Amino acid sequence: MKAKILIFTISLLLLAGFCFVHAQEEDVEVAAVSESAEGLDLQAVSDLFQEAENLEDFERALNDPDLGINNLDLDENGEVDFIRVIEEVSGETHVIVLQVPLGEEDYQDVATIEVEKDEDGNVNMQAHGNDDFYGPDYYVAPTVVVNTWPIITWMYRASYKPYRSIYRFGYYPRWWKPWRPVAFAAYHARVIKRPRRQVFVVRNTSRVRTVHRVKYKPRRSTRVVKRTTVTRKPGGKKVIRTTTVKKKPGKKAVVKKTTVRKKR
Repeated sequence: MKAKILIFTISLLLLAGFCFVHAQEEDVEVAAVSESAEGLDLQAVSDLFQEAENLEDFERALNDPDLGINNLDLDENGEVDFIRVIEEVSGETHVIVLQVPLGEEDYQDVATIEVEKDEDGNVNMQAHGNDDFYGPDYYVAPTVVVNTWPIITWMYRASYKPYRSIYRFGYYPRWWKPWRPVAFAAYHARVIKRPRRQVFVVRNTSRVRTVHRVKYKPRRSTRVVKRTTVTRKPGGKKVIRTTTVKKKPGKKAVVKKTTVRKKR
């Protein structure tokens, strides 16, 4: 009898140890992994989405130099890139693509905003960083009910038509003029001052379950190529290594390597 109790106790301890180690491995702080991701804070982008009346207003706010949320310079020409907004819809699910034109028919998707409405009328929303820039499973989700946001009611009105920006490479709105990007420290100080950032949290799991219903094929520019690998270290640490290859016409590709270690 004592032997059976001892075996049972040891089994429980081994099971508890496995669960503890597994929990350590999954409890990983989520952070953007590339230099380019540091030029577009998705929590601040989500703030703009919450405040906008419609997607045209949202696109304008994204590219407003006075707000300074966009600090991307993907082709490294010394000027902030214009971000255009296009939308794909399937039923009650919307995928809003934030896309940078870098040449004729040459586009780089940076992030998507994904919205769905269930049968009970509840709306889920999240911003999803492109894996090439933010690493795998980088989501920003609200901590409040979004149904009454102006842009949400606008998107789910009767006879709604998906929004597609009319702007492209070399053809931009009259109100937009490119400006020089600022250093990351200045950019970070700017975006953390936004008053409503506490509405959004960074997650490593998706909350929009029907996004697969939307036919959306990400666009990647030949001028910006990013490869991300993820490995795990003893003790539950997660290491993300990002290799960035930036190609410019007539110039040799430049390779940069960045390593980000995630604490337990």
